[in-house]
Amino acid sequence: MTRFELATLSVRGTPRDLGRAQGEALRAPIAAFVAQRLDALRVYLGERGESARFDEFVAVGRRCLEIAHVFDPAGGAEHAGIAEAAHIAPELLYAATNMTDVRDVLVLPSAPDREGCTSLLVPPTHTDNHQIIAGQTWDLNPTDLEFVVAVHRVPDEGPETWSVTCVGALSLMGMNDAGIAVGTTNIKTRASRAGVGYLSILHRALNQRTIAAAEHSVRSAPRAAAHTYWLASAERALELECDPELVAPRELLAEAVVQTNHCQATALLAREGETASASSHKRLERARRLLSQPGRSLAHIEALFADRSDGVDSINRYTEDAQGTTTNACFVCCPATREIHACRGPADRGIWRKLEFSS
Repeated sequence: MTRFELATLSVRGTPRDLGRAQGEALRAPIAAFVAQRLDALRVYLGERGESARFDEFVAVGRRCLEIAHVFDPAGGAEHAGIAEAAHIAPELLYAATNMTDVRDVLVLPSAPDREGCTSLLVPPTHTDNHQIIAGQTWDLNPTDLEFVVAVHRVPDEGPETWSVTCVGALSLMGMNDAGIAVGTTNIKTRASRAGVGYLSILHRALNQRTIAAAEHSVRSAPRAAAHTYWLASAERALELECDPELVAPRELLAEAVVQTNHCQATALLAREGETASASSHKRLERARRLLSQPGRSLAHIEALFADRSDGVDSINRYTEDAQGTTTNACFVCCPATREIHACRGPADRGIWRKLEFSS
């Protein structure tokens, strides 16, 4: 089997320059990515008898984009640059790249297995170098796999960043040269509204030089829908389980913090938008078990992300599992050493790359 390669793109300049460089370099794949996201939305709405609401999708995206511009003007300018150079309406690009949030504003609940991310924060007591390790799988539509890219940003102002994301999208999971790392998993509650999409929140958090500022970016955002956000630095790591109204924090202490795709916080469980799937529970239990022993390294986490012990409910998800999702990318980092390892596709089918900062 041919293994998946992770393409990289380096951009520099003002926020608008950063966006235009991405849009120009990736114009054709961005157009194809948006088209396949719209196809996936048609199927999603059709399965729920909501096909007539398809035309509302971009309108919701427009309202969310307006709020995102106020929340993060620099991120808004970068998004505008991508859309301009890619020749795509900015509201359409925003709706497509933030599809899980925008569609949640339209309709709930989702099918149980359509999202499958697994994130983890490992304390220094459990790692081989006695430093925090963080990472996640990013699992969504199998058709997204073709469009995964690692973007290296060197802005005129602010930290240098690496993000593994999709073409045309703002930051998804990444780390900056100040050692601030971010990522997310999807959850659902019945509190969605027009607001800032999760990519805008992650993008602003990734552009902070302290974990306190990154945490503030998540907490202060007028969030559109429910997500968990993990944040890590050399000294501290935490997860924020959020919906538009509530934030439930979990600090990394003596035991690993693991999150999949169901609510764990009591306050959010009361309004969870769907029954937790068997996959979400099994991935959570498996990751906790695999992280219970000390001496974990980046290589151990890569192996954990390749685990297939639970078949179609495993941490490592294949297209042929026919669960409506696949592992599209994996990301592991050590903020203290600024080391990042990432791959496109499932952990055992992608070529792992070390992403290095220029400074």
